Amino acid sequence: MIRRTLHEWQRIGYGEDEASIPQAQADRIAAIAARSAFAGRGGDGVLEHGRKGLRARGVVGVIATEGCQLEILPKIEAAGERGASEAFLRQRLVHMLAVIHDLRIDAGAMTQLGWQKDTVLELLIRLFAAKLTDAVRMGLPRRYLEQADDLPALRGRLDVTRQFSRHAVAPQRLACRYDELSPDIALNHVMRATVTRLRRLAQAPDNQRMLRELGFAYADVSEVAVPALRWDRITLDRTNQRWRDLLTFARLFLSDRHQQTSAGSSDGHALLFEMNTLFEQYVARLLARALAGSGLRVTAQGGHRDCLFEGETGRFRTKPDLIIRQGDRIVMVIDTKWKRMTPRIDDPKQGVSQADVYQLMAYSQLYHCPNVMLLYPHHGELPAEPVHAGYAIAAQGAAETLRIATLDVTGPSRGHVAALKQLVAQSLPFEAIT
Repeated sequence: MIRRTLHEWQRIGYGEDEASIPQAQADRIAAIAARSAFAGRGGDGVLEHGRKGLRARGVVGVIATEGCQLEILPKIEAAGERGASEAFLRQRLVHMLAVIHDLRIDAGAMTQLGWQKDTVLELLIRLFAAKLTDAVRMGLPRRYLEQADDLPALRGRLDVTRQFSRHAVAPQRLACRYDELSPDIALNHVMRATVTRLRRLAQAPDNQRMLRELGFAYADVSEVAVPALRWDRITLDRTNQRWRDLLTFARLFLSDRHQQTSAGSSDGHALLFEMNTLFEQYVARLLARALAGSGLRVTAQGGHRDCLFEGETGRFRTKPDLIIRQGDRIVMVIDTKWKRMTPRIDDPKQGVSQADVYQLMAYSQLYHCPNVMLLYPHHGELPAEPVHAGYAIAAQGAAETLRIATLDVTGPSRGHVAALKQLVAQSLPFEAIT
């Protein structure tokens, strides 16, 4: 198995050595990436497929085909850190996914994962398989389901209509209807479908072993195709709360982000995440915690106000990443940008896009909001302290302010919550943030 790891925006050339990738395998990997939901119209939204090599873009995860896996990791660096190890990058990515999806992963499970030797996909499979194994040991969830069968003795109640239509000439059989405690329910259908899919994808021997054992545990559960799974019939209550995280994992593995596709004559798959969206969702989750009890609340992907009007018809609808409200009043609009700010002292713009600035100025106007912010990830080439600068919009001393800030997303999330709380407090000096 050929396995290669890239970072965002990094390039790998064609070749047979460990620092390159054979062109035949690269072509198949690129074909699978082009079929991803993130590929875009040109098909290069995940990978740029050039004449001399492949180049990763702003999408991370794992792309695999027969005999080859390509892992793309995000460049998540701590203050003053340059060139973080692949193990740390995988750990930080899994941490972000856990926060976004409300996955409770205990510290013991995190320390036992093979951060150095396995891909992100294998790590997520290992977490899921271990959790599911623990849950199955406590017993599969069961429900009473109504059954209909023809039996030699009465069980439950007699189905009179079927008895006299089907067994009028053979009364030795009784048409019975009865309730039976069964594991053949929607929750178990989802778990079996997830195990079945992951058994085809897992490469690590311990993952293969755990999934094989889980396959035996679900042998009596009907196999249901993924599109036919009845998620709407799954109800979590106090008796089955331990399955909440497992359902989240199942959605992650069975959703459209995890594609089963084909490239030529070989099958392939991809588990991919767009870092722009991942960063936005991560900040939204933690910002909601930071503002709890302050009288402020955050809304993700809200607003939906139009820039222009043609008569009564609105055009160019806007969708800010994050909106902070106090009551019905919008007090701040934040757009998250997964881009690397430049540390160059001779660049007064610090790599901030002019288009991004114009976009935030438009938000200030449309949402009648005097405080707007561009929020970037902090990285190792910037000064140790996170960036936080304010600029008056349109005129000197204007009340409207565009803030440019960075957030260090390394370390535990409680530190990120505190940083966001402080950031909002500094940006909204007249608001009560406690």
